[in-house]
Amino acid sequence: MRKSLTALLGATALFATTALANAQQTVKIGLIMPFSGQFADTASQMDNAIKLYMKEHGDTVAGKKIEIIRKDTGGIAPDVAKRLAQELVTRDKVDIIGGLILTPNALAVGDVSASAKVFTVIMNAATSIITTKSPYMARTSVTTPMLNQTLGTWAVKTGSKRIYSMVSDFGPGHDGEAAFQLGVKEAGGEIVGSVRFPVANPDFSAFVQRAKDTNPDTIYIWIPGGTQPAAVGKALSERGIDPQKVRVIGQDVLADDSALKSMGDVAVGIITAAHYDHNHQSAMNKAFVKGFNEISGGRNPDIFAIGGYDGMHLIYETLKKTGGKADGDSLIAAAKGMKWESPRGPVQIDPETRDIILTVYIDKVTKTPDGLRNVEIDKVENVKDPVKARMAK
Repeated sequence: MRKSLTALLGATALFATTALANAQQTVKIGLIMPFSGQFADTASQMDNAIKLYMKEHGDTVAGKKIEIIRKDTGGIAPDVAKRLAQELVTRDKVDIIGGLILTPNALAVGDVSASAKVFTVIMNAATSIITTKSPYMARTSVTTPMLNQTLGTWAVKTGSKRIYSMVSDFGPGHDGEAAFQLGVKEAGGEIVGSVRFPVANPDFSAFVQRAKDTNPDTIYIWIPGGTQPAAVGKALSERGIDPQKVRVIGQDVLADDSALKSMGDVAVGIITAAHYDHNHQSAMNKAFVKGFNEISGGRNPDIFAIGGYDGMHLIYETLKKTGGKADGDSLIAAAKGMKWESPRGPVQIDPETRDIILTVYIDKVTKTPDGLRNVEIDKVENVKDPVKARMAK
C-alpha cells in the first residue's frame, strides 16, 4: 500500500513538474482589437499581417511556443478594452498584450499594463501620449504629429506659402491640425484660414468653397477614411480645384487604396505624408506585399498591416534578446533602442520614449499604366515624435 502511495505521489509530482515546464515553455500574447463592428476590416488587415509574420518565422521563438489569444472590443470601447486586458492578465496569464488599433482603447489598457508590468505593443493607435500611460508600452506604428508636423514643414520648405487648413472636428483631426499648423509656422509659412467640419459630413462643397475664396496655394485636409475621401474629391472637382495646380495635401488616408478607387482621376496630384504604402520600392516590401496578398485573398497591406507585422517582429526579437524571458521589465529593456529593417524601411524604438523612429514618405498620386498609384517624391528620415521631443525640453 505504502509502495503504491509512494508511486502515486511520485507520478503526481512528475505530472505537476511536467505541466509547469510546459507552461513555462509557452509565451501567451493577448491581442485586443475590434474584430467586429465598423473597424472589423482594420482589425482583419492587422491580424492578417500578424498571421503572415508567424507563417514566415514560425510559432516558436527562443525555445518558447507562441500562443495568440484574440479579444474583441467591438469598436471604440475603452471600458471593454480595460476589462479584456484585466482578464487576459489575471485569467489567461498572458505575458504580452498587443494590437490596440484605437486610441481610447489603448489609453484604457495603459493602467493594466503599468500595474501588472506587462509588455504592451501598440500596433496602431497614434495619439502621442499613449506610451506615457505605462512604462511597459512600446509603439510600432506612428504618431499623428510625426506625419502631420513633418508634412507642414515639408510643404513650406518646398514652396507652399499661403495654406488653408480643413479638418474633421474630433480628437484625431484636432491633433493633425495642431501638428500641421505648428510645422507650417515654424518653417515660416502662413495659415490663411482654417475650418473644422462635422465628422459625419457627406457634403464638403461649402467648406471647399470657403477654402477657395482665400486664394491659397495649398489646401491641407485631414479626414478619416471610409466614404469621406470620395466626397472631398467630388467637392474639389465641382469647385474647380485641380490638385495639379493648387496643392492638396494630407495624411496617408486621404489617398489610400480605397480612396483612390472611389475618387478616380480627380485624385491625381494629391500629396500625402505616409509611414507606409504598399507601393514602396524595396525588395523586402515586394516580398511582404506578395506574402500578404496570398494570406489575405488578394488584398494589399496597409498602415494597419505594417504596424502588426512590425509589432510581431519586435515581440520575437525582444524574446530572442532575453533568451525567452517574458517578464515586462526584461522585454521593455530589450525593446529600447532596437533597430531593424522593416518592409517600410529602417525603424528603431526610441530608447527614451519607446516610440518608433522612422522615415516619413511624401507621396504623390500619379496615373501609371497600372492605374493610380502613390509615388514617393521625397522623404524625411529619422523622424521622432515631435510632441515628446518638446516635452523633453
